[in-house]
Amino acid sequence: MTEKALILDFGGVISRTLFETHALTEHTLGLPAGTLTWRGPFDPESDPLWCAVQNEEIEERDYWIIRTQEVGSLCGKDWTAVSEFVQASRGAEPAQFIRPEALMTIKKASAMGCRLAILSNDLDLFYGANFRNQLPFMELFDVIVDGSYSNILKPDPRAYQTCLDKLAIPASHCVFVDDQYRNIVGASNVGMQALHFKVQQPKESYQQALNLLSTK
Repeated sequence: MTEKALILDFGGVISRTLFETHALTEHTLGLPAGTLTWRGPFDPESDPLWCAVQNEEIEERDYWIIRTQEVGSLCGKDWTAVSEFVQASRGAEPAQFIRPEALMTIKKASAMGCRLAILSNDLDLFYGANFRNQLPFMELFDVIVDGSYSNILKPDPRAYQTCLDKLAIPASHCVFVDDQYRNIVGASNVGMQALHFKVQQPKESYQQALNLLSTK
């Protein structure tokens, strides 16, 4: 059987988005319920800034820097790094923000003999360098490529190629999963099987990924 690989983005795919956890964020930061109203992909029409990301008018990093500064101001904090926001809102118990569907799929893919990789633009930049050490399942991954250090970001072909080189598996044998459509296009352009992850339907998206891994 041909060796395959499952390559996952982190934020949005493995971890629940900050859009989904407003109530927890507000509680943790001591903000009144309903303070955070930006909903990104869950309500694009009410979030023009998110629409600007999707229209490639601004980078996703820029979106989160702006939101970080906004929330920091509400808390009386002068946050300039996204990791300050993320760690303040979810750093104490990061495991509760991991999608159970992700854990199930990672274990199933591993049991199928697939290699596992993370290809992220901002893993340590957004979550902090120690975040991954608090998540035991991260040890299952053979390869982690993090644009926080290389600054070579998806959809740049070099980002995908770095991951492929480390895996030593042909692109056509890799299933790549990301919640940003532009990154899906980038993966397809280098020959990967690419799946656009729907954050509104994580269970269905992960089942599609397993189906792709199961095909010969």
